[in-house]
Amino acid sequence: MARQTGVSAEADDSGRVSLMNDPKARGLVFQALLIIAVILLVYSGISNAIENLARAGIASGLGFFGERAGFDIGQSFIPYTNDSTYLRAFFVGLLNTMVVGVIGIFFATLIGFVVGLARLSKNYLVQKFATVYVETLRNIPLLLQLLFWYKAVLSILPSPRQVGLEPGVEVIFSLNNRGLYMPRIVPEAGSSFVFIALLVAVIAWVLIGRWAKKRQMATGQQFPVFLTGLGLIIGLPLLAFLVSGMPLSFEYASLQGFNMVDGWVIQPEFMALLLGLSLYTASFIAEIVRAGILAVSRGQSEAAFALGLRPNLTSRLVIVPQAMRVIIPPLTSQYLNLTKNSSLAVAIGYPDLVSVFGGTVLNQTGQAVEVITITMLVYLTLSLLTSAFMNWFNSSVALVER
Repeated sequence: MARQTGVSAEADDSGRVSLMNDPKARGLVFQALLIIAVILLVYSGISNAIENLARAGIASGLGFFGERAGFDIGQSFIPYTNDSTYLRAFFVGLLNTMVVGVIGIFFATLIGFVVGLARLSKNYLVQKFATVYVETLRNIPLLLQLLFWYKAVLSILPSPRQVGLEPGVEVIFSLNNRGLYMPRIVPEAGSSFVFIALLVAVIAWVLIGRWAKKRQMATGQQFPVFLTGLGLIIGLPLLAFLVSGMPLSFEYASLQGFNMVDGWVIQPEFMALLLGLSLYTASFIAEIVRAGILAVSRGQSEAAFALGLRPNLTSRLVIVPQAMRVIIPPLTSQYLNLTKNSSLAVAIGYPDLVSVFGGTVLNQTGQAVEVITITMLVYLTLSLLTSAFMNWFNSSVALVER
């Protein structure tokens, strides 16, 4: 009996394999069918939404952005009145969300690193205090913590008159149930030189840091980057301020009637949201920092001690840099969570994107599809930008083998 040699039983007479039996071709066909199915599903959903909106008499599109908003916003970092457009209200909510997100990430990181290091302290009281902080805050729902800071702490502060403020008398700082009042910087002619000097100092700090890193990698010699940068940040703007004739003035708050006027105020809603987000997220960051440090081999610290390095230098130069490659990936998730959790601000009345745009604007215009879609895209964009930055930072601090 003759046997087939060199030709598969599934091949045709020419020796070529059928496309249906080719795994690569079959995979491409299935992927194409899946893409077509998804496109049809999306098209069907959009078509149904347009048809239902038309049946209900609701106009679709983004034309409402140019209409007058007609409502006030309690806190805005850019000029806004009730005569502004819905587009302006959108930017107010977006900026409010971004400000609380950036500041919250900064304080959460700072507190989290301190508490994480305290969890590894040899001091019994410091270690137990850090443990109680972590185990308490991370096991209480964030919404309850926001309500606690807003209702049980800031709302029960005394009024401006109860604090003892005299009407018409300017004050430097005042914390009351209306908020935290501080002097407001009023730029005058020539003040741009001060801000330019500050920008130059920041750029110089970054360039000096890169130069110092290359120098240390080549020679092993360290350069005081932090102290040098701090001197530039303080010295250059101060020098520009004095040379340009001190072109800045301060506007102080004062009591007029039952409320405070002038100055710069941080609203209680903003403070409550910032405290809640920062302290809650810091409890998770603390555990990430502790796990990252424990992931570094004990032999690294023993080798540093054998070289004569002090414990603080060992932590700063040996342990923490190696722990960062373990810390940064989960740290990114906490940054994303903090930004998304800021949407809970609607519970305490802080005018964030969800409250202003996804709440008031949606109720007044009825453009539910457009408003909700734009809100989701904004949070998606913020999350992707945060992830991209943290991925870049992670690659910059990754250990590179020589």
